[in-house]
Amino acid sequence: MEERRYRSASGAPIALRRRQHSASCRELAVRGPRLQLRSLSALTSAVWLAAYGLFVLSQNSMVLSAAIFITLVGLIIYLHFVKIDQESLLVIGSLGIQVTSSYASGKESTTFIEMGQVKDVVINEAIHMQKVIYYLCILLQDPGDPQGVAEVVPLFQSSKPRLDCLIEVYRSCQEILEQRKTAPQSSGIK
Repeated sequence: MEERRYRSASGAPIALRRRQHSASCRELAVRGPRLQLRSLSALTSAVWLAAYGLFVLSQNSMVLSAAIFITLVGLIIYLHFVKIDQESLLVIGSLGIQVTSSYASGKESTTFIEMGQVKDVVINEAIHMQKVIYYLCILLQDPGDPQGVAEVVPLFQSSKPRLDCLIEVYRSCQEILEQRKTAPQSSGIK
């Protein structure tokens, strides 16, 4: 297992872990920055101090109860549905590509794309807030048109790695895709 440090499009530190299980199976995982206890504590304290100030002015204890309840529910929603700690890509040449997002709460969301549906893996660019950002995406074949693209599946949407990290992931994916393209041809020659 190999781990390298990179930066995201916003400048936050991220780590790319690369694990090769076999010649045609690789796992690439991008881990974003962990949830900082200091920022979480500061935000919680600010909300509760504001609620305490409203309590002093209004003398209504429901303000404090509501602030505590809203903070706790908001934190649970943030950890379970928003904050992604790691995004991984498992590329298996003979089967397909598995995309997994691991949330801070421990929840995982997994999508599997059969290799027969994969047309290519490409690095695309987009303009966002007067900046050019790059992202990796999987092009899915159109069943009706072999030359067409039915869907574009973007990868690493939460961590948003910079181009240097995306190039390494792209090369790993392309090596396996090339093996898949040349394997049927070499077995037919025998």
